[in-house]
Amino acid sequence: MDIQELYQEVILDHGRRPRNFGTLDSASHDAEGHNPLCGDRFHLYLNVVDGVIDKVSFDGIGCAISTASASLMTEAMRGRPVTDFPELFKAVHDLVTGEDPGDFDLGKLAVFGGVSNFPLRVKCATLAWHTLKAALDGDGVATTE
Repeated sequence: MDIQELYQEVILDHGRRPRNFGTLDSASHDAEGHNPLCGDRFHLYLNVVDGVIDKVSFDGIGCAISTASASLMTEAMRGRPVTDFPELFKAVHDLVTGEDPGDFDLGKLAVFGGVSNFPLRVKCATLAWHTLKAALDGDGVATTE
């Protein structure tokens, strides 16, 4: 199995069986995210304790890429300080837009490197990230438009 097949398998797995899917009753922050272009719509919930994302989940509907991105993002951000988010968001955004993410270790998030070959899918891959930013900023709503 080559690396592209492995990446596709990870995206399909998280798209079909998203991790951290569901509501979070004890959320200290939440936001709605919407991609009008393809209809992806998510609600993101997180509980921040002492500056650390203690719990994070999402619900809603979306394509395989946006669902996988939300699933992998929740795994990547759980247990991290909120202050890690801007740098990680920038690295992921750079990756999916074909820019060099630098030396940042993206771990499983590297599977989204192929998205840069499909510019219309960039918004799908970044919707969850914009929604997390809106939740942390207290904006409540994020859109890819």
